Amino acid sequence: GARIADKILNNKENLEAWKKELKSVAKRTLDMRQTLRKALEDLKTPGKWNHITDQIGMFSYTGLSEKACEILIKKYHIYLLKSGRISMPGINTKNVKYLAESMKAAIEEAK
Repeated sequence: GARIADKILNNKENLEAWKKELKSVAKRTLDMRQTLRKALEDLKTPGKWNHITDQIGMFSYTGLSEKACEILIKKYHIYLLKSGRISMPGINTKNVKYLAESMKAAIEEAK
């Protein structure tokens, strides 16, 4: 790991490529946060969803109950922690609608 970091950080060309890639990943993660929030709100999913876009980083705390998380895992095969923490880079344009619909269903079923 240290040798790889050395080759990236101590080579101007590699460093610039890495920074560009990192910005791209960060932007995509932010875009998916916005897309997920909009999908949840458009579906009129119970609850408030601003925390999805208020948070930063690779993971998001969804605010879902443990029961709703278990439903997502077992019934919809969406993998997140029972605490509601989900990996944002795993969300993309092809699965974000399914995720939002599944979250809504799990919330309603968990009541």
